[in-house]
Amino acid sequence: MTTFRDLHRPGDPFILANAWDAGSAKMLAAMGAQAIATSSAAHAFTLGRPDGLGVTRDEALAHAESLVAATPLPVQGDFENGWGDDPDTVAETVRLAAEAGLAGICIEDIRLPGSDAYDADLATQRIKAAASAARALPRDFVLTARADGIMTGAYDLEEAIRRLQAFEAAGADCLYAPLPRTMDDVARICASVTAPVNVLVAGPLYTAQTRAAFGRLGAARLSLGSALARATHRVIHDAATAMFGDGDFSRLGRSISGDTVDALLTGPSD
Repeated sequence: MTTFRDLHRPGDPFILANAWDAGSAKMLAAMGAQAIATSSAAHAFTLGRPDGLGVTRDEALAHAESLVAATPLPVQGDFENGWGDDPDTVAETVRLAAEAGLAGICIEDIRLPGSDAYDADLATQRIKAAASAARALPRDFVLTARADGIMTGAYDLEEAIRRLQAFEAAGADCLYAPLPRTMDDVARICASVTAPVNVLVAGPLYTAQTRAAFGRLGAARLSLGSALARATHRVIHDAATAMFGDGDFSRLGRSISGDTVDALLTGPSD
């Protein structure tokens, strides 16, 4: 049986499909996803909240459990900063995530709800505590450590690489620095560590690439973040703008049939 850890093969990246409810998880599984992930932003959208206003740990755990129950695929939790600054809280979040049935989680180095990064030493201590908690679990658990400073503007590529290397030494199983400025930067990140690297496929630079192109750079995993959810919201936005602005319902004619959706929801992924 292929485990979540087994899917992480540098040079042959799998797509970690971020879902936002049981229905989207089931559809993605039926269409070929090998693993599902939550998305903190996409989850917030389902609760009527903008990204960044906060989903509680209890809400995230309950949401994750619903995705775990939806398909037989492994599920990773997008668990932000672990809902606490101190290493012990992050370790407790790992234990709770495992109890919820998750195959792994990712932990950021940003002091939410702001955009400032934790001091590098504290960020590393947090990952070390999380890794220690993960290794003490009765089953395998993949810990992904995120260096989010490039994306938030908190630090540059060189600092991101230093942090990723420290996170790997602290026990992280997978490493992730969202949205480097260039594809060459992605290649540098992949070459700078020995653990598998996740690449976020969001934004024009990244969505213009192919899975093979990311593989040539050494990526092991391609996550979508909230990009697929936001693509769905784009359909709602454009159709509603036309309906309520000009009385134009033509965009509704581009939808897929209910039979197609039903078949995906009740297919082999159950």
